[in-house]
Amino acid sequence: MTIRDVPATPVAIMEHRGDPATLGATIQRFIAWRKAANLPPKTNPTFTVWRSERRPASPAEYRIDLCDGTDQPIVAGDQQVRAGEIPGGRCAVLRVVGNTDNLEPAALYLYRQWLPASGEEARDFPIYGQRLSFYPEVPQHEAVADVFLPLK
Repeated sequence: MTIRDVPATPVAIMEHRGDPATLGATIQRFIAWRKAANLPPKTNPTFTVWRSERRPASPAEYRIDLCDGTDQPIVAGDQQVRAGEIPGGRCAVLRVVGNTDNLEPAALYLYRQWLPASGEEARDFPIYGQRLSFYPEVPQHEAVADVFLPLK
């Protein structure tokens, strides 16, 4: 775990709201939109902003933003994409190597264990992740993601 100053990042956001069981369909729409917009992961960073617990009391309360780092104008087409920003500032960052399909354990560690023991305070922005390399582009054991906890 490290603490880093990260720059503000303009992003294109596709929101997923509702049952986590339908997240796969949102991810496929996001991938299709990225391809159509010519914003591939190799040149444009990929972020996930977790706006709810992974398993909220009601599936309808599940919220996640899929984000593509870009400063290009956002043309949503028939997809529900909007421009936004991941704010810059200090963040606790935990790197996950290997299976990056479930980053919840890393996020929970940062929020529930590291944060209370650190003397730091969380900033008013949710925990988010950046996928640095993906399966199947790399073997699953080589996939890498960073989990960010924004700090005051």
